[in-house]
Amino acid sequence: MRELIDRAAIELINSRYAIVLTGAGMSTESGIPDFRGPKGIWTTNKEAEAKAYERYELFLRSPQAYWEEMLGGEGTHGAFYREVRKAEPNTGHYALAELEKLGIVKCVITQNIDGLHRKAGTSNVIEYHGSVHKLRCPSCGSRCGFEVLAPEKLPPYCQCGGVMKYDVVHFKEPIPFDVIEQAEREALECDLMLICGTSAVVYPFASLPRAAKPSYASSTTVIEINAEPTQLTHEGISDYLIQGKTGEILPQIADSIKMKVQQNR
Repeated sequence: MRELIDRAAIELINSRYAIVLTGAGMSTESGIPDFRGPKGIWTTNKEAEAKAYERYELFLRSPQAYWEEMLGGEGTHGAFYREVRKAEPNTGHYALAELEKLGIVKCVITQNIDGLHRKAGTSNVIEYHGSVHKLRCPSCGSRCGFEVLAPEKLPPYCQCGGVMKYDVVHFKEPIPFDVIEQAEREALECDLMLICGTSAVVYPFASLPRAAKPSYASSTTVIEINAEPTQLTHEGISDYLIQGKTGEILPQIADSIKMKVQQNR
């Protein structure tokens, strides 16, 4: 593994435009359970999974009922979101923030809704599936904080007159166009993609590694850091897999980069 960590460090140093894709595996070490893993929320609670598939339709049908659920007490998805907002970044998040400060990582595109990359200090983050820290207006696309929420007056309205919802992208809800556009632009620009804690099987997010490396002849380097091999590994989209926890491997890569940069001064 040490050899692969050093290889990743050298390739990151030599990259022109490195970006990072992250998924649930980045945040499990911050105490946020994944959804589809062996002990995932939906693996262990099929009723919660079924409700998740109905949430966007509930918003469209009855925004007030949607917000009553989102502001509900223990056992509701709104209570889960509130717990997620309390989570703190782990060593993997801080390592990526450090790599951005060093000028090596240009952008982080995350499937996670927890906001932990921003909390850790990464500034250029695309939250592909939205964030539990913001509200969004599907009508005009504007986003804001929770100051517009008044439990006695639901649902909250945008200045444009549209009804606001959690910024989180629910099942059956389209990814906001501005997010898709930014993410695709980053994937096409990069010459190195670091994939951390995601198997990248949920579309359209899963199209990003394939856009960055459309063929075996592509010069883009794709490095995976995952607990287990994924479809990206099996399809040969990733050049190699560093198997393990992101919270352990990313700090080692960051340390290796700093050591090599100092040696070359």
